[in-house]
Amino acid sequence: MAEPARRRGRGGGGAARRAERTAINVETAKYIERNIPNFEVLTEEAIEIIEANAETVLEEIGVNFVDNPAALERWKEVGADVKGERVRLPKGLARSLIKTAPSHFTQHARNPARSVEIGGRNLVLAPVYGPPFVRDVEGGRRYATMEDFRKFVKLGYMSKWLHHSGGTVCEPTDVPVNKRHLDMLHAHMTLSDKPFMGSVTAPERAQDSVEMCEILFGKDFVQKKTVMTSLININSPMQFDDVMMGALEVYAKNNQAAIISPFIVGGAMAPVSVAGTLTQVLAEVMAGIAYSQIIRPGAPVIMGTFVTSIDMGSGAPTFGTPEAAHITYGAGQLARRLGLPYRSAGSFNGSKVPDAQAAYETANSLNMGLLSGVNFMLHSCGWLEGGLVASFEKFVMDADQLGTLHGLAKGVAFDENAQAMDAIREVGPGGHYLGCAHTQANFKDAFWKTELLDYKPYETWSEEGGRDTVALAQARVKFLLDNYQQPGIDPAVAEELAGYVARKKQSMPDSFT
Repeated sequence: MAEPARRRGRGGGGAARRAERTAINVETAKYIERNIPNFEVLTEEAIEIIEANAETVLEEIGVNFVDNPAALERWKEVGADVKGERVRLPKGLARSLIKTAPSHFTQHARNPARSVEIGGRNLVLAPVYGPPFVRDVEGGRRYATMEDFRKFVKLGYMSKWLHHSGGTVCEPTDVPVNKRHLDMLHAHMTLSDKPFMGSVTAPERAQDSVEMCEILFGKDFVQKKTVMTSLININSPMQFDDVMMGALEVYAKNNQAAIISPFIVGGAMAPVSVAGTLTQVLAEVMAGIAYSQIIRPGAPVIMGTFVTSIDMGSGAPTFGTPEAAHITYGAGQLARRLGLPYRSAGSFNGSKVPDAQAAYETANSLNMGLLSGVNFMLHSCGWLEGGLVASFEKFVMDADQLGTLHGLAKGVAFDENAQAMDAIREVGPGGHYLGCAHTQANFKDAFWKTELLDYKPYETWSEEGGRDTVALAQARVKFLLDNYQQPGIDPAVAEELAGYVARKKQSMPDSFT
């Protein structure tokens, strides 16, 4: 698409400044900067064994690149052994190619204050991704619509502890498959000013995502800076399809970030053992990330892994389990060895409703993500029923609990104020600290505060209707949506985005397949 002359050379700066001046002030916490150690489960010997085994997998077994002749030619050119669709990589080839991938990068938001740093000791939190169904108290479980999608984007924008607007927060089934990506991107770009994700369901839809970002940020800005993250799933075990790889090619070529992520259900898509799964995960991500660097050396990537175990009785995926935790911790160590940002974990659970099972499994999964060194946590709020459902009530329940991750990541302060010696002297034996000077000076910020959970006395709770957490969450959803105010955007940009979406939709017939 030709870039309008009035916008060439803009680089995103002017529009960003105008939008910032007119933006509604909605508080968003800065991305997490960990001041606590990572939890590591693998010994040096174990890591070396897994790394050696992954190299053996790539060399002796190889990976498939399906329906993608151009990819096979690219692999041949860099020295891989290609027979049919099977690509075998000599030991060291993938690791050598990966060296050009950056260890960290900035994803720019249209509001510069909400840009995020992905990598290092940082953690960026993004909402649930991909469910075809939604659930709320009033409507129950149902297919998602575009209106549901817009509500989730608004909730994400209004959620203090959520740094990222995400991507397919739910799959709006009332919009044609070949057009819904346009409406979803438009919602992220106009209803929020946080960073967002691009479409990956077809290479041409990835290209649409790039072109819409060129409208929003300016063409030169997009080619020089990263403004999108995308989720590129590997069809485990060890198969790379043409749709996902086609999207990856578009994003890498245009300097946009991709999460290269195996989709693992232990015992089905990978071995039942932790070490075996980690070997396969490492082989897959090394091949995928190496391919991104063949497309464009230096293209930003994130090493991902999505891991669940399986109920061997029913075949259903299980969440919050110790085996999944061990794999997530171990994959974090492997990502750090490669010098790459890491994506994993989320608000995972298999429950059908936001009940105790959902809470237990989610808490296990969120804390696991924090301690494993995750840099980008997709699915951090709203996930229900094994990822089939995006729940409005659980979205705000999880989003509230993300504040505890911020608090845990701060670590323990030891400055003079934190030592509190003056307070201990002032109060002395048998006293209390409620009225002392140190408490008065620090009480506003001393403890994390929930915006959802109930800590009132029983009598007050009972008088207010004895509401459980789901009822409180229902009220919270209503409050946030009632108080939503759209962030400002340059009117010329808004007009051009709307025009692009309209032209694209008119250019093709509807398709629901």
